[in-house]
Amino acid sequence: MMNNFRLALRTSALFAVTFLFVSVVQAQVTRTWVSGVGDDLNACSRTAPCRTFAGAIAKTNTGGEITVMAPGGFGTLIIRKSITIDGTAIPSSILAAQATGITIDIPFRRQGDTKRAVRIRGLSINGLGNGINGINVIAARNVSVEDCVIDGFTANGINVQAGTLFVRNTTIRNNAGTGINATGAAGAAISDTTVIFNGTGLAGTVVKYCCVVLYGNKNGDPPPPPAP
Repeated sequence: MMNNFRLALRTSALFAVTFLFVSVVQAQVTRTWVSGVGDDLNACSRTAPCRTFAGAIAKTNTGGEITVMAPGGFGTLIIRKSITIDGTAIPSSILAAQATGITIDIPFRRQGDTKRAVRIRGLSINGLGNGINGINVIAARNVSVEDCVIDGFTANGINVQAGTLFVRNTTIRNNAGTGINATGAAGAAISDTTVIFNGTGLAGTVVKYCCVVLYGNKNGDPPPPPAP
């Protein structure tokens, strides 16, 4: 009798865990939405958006996209899978007082995520003068930052410890450390970007840059590259 009871209990527990796992997987979708008036208890759909990037990423598939549909500040974020965050054309911000705006840490052997790629578009990332890093890449294969403003951090605007970095049409300013610190990167390419009023403009393995404005960085600015 006791053995039958234990077997039934184990079966029920296994069923509950399986049901929970299936429910979580089914809850993740390819595209989610956030809004300044959303709620993280929502499904993060277009008609029921979430309030924060952190709330939305938990409901977004690997390789999916989080889209901003209405203005707001959407909170700091830790990214552990391939994702696109798109705030293009909508006022979209991250306020990161005493924190890092976006941390990217995708393990090398993360199952089911061979690309390990992150795309960040159209965000204003503000450290309010006491934030740490605007974007900190601990581990990833490729990170793209486009159409962003990164302002007011005590360390670096973008700090890359691994992987490759592409930055386009972005303003990085007023950071006490380095605007773009690629000292740990496999390489960085920068295009149509303004890097001003930082401690240092660029550092590390910058493979190529074009149409980059470097001005007012305290430790000096390198001469412009020769015309092609």
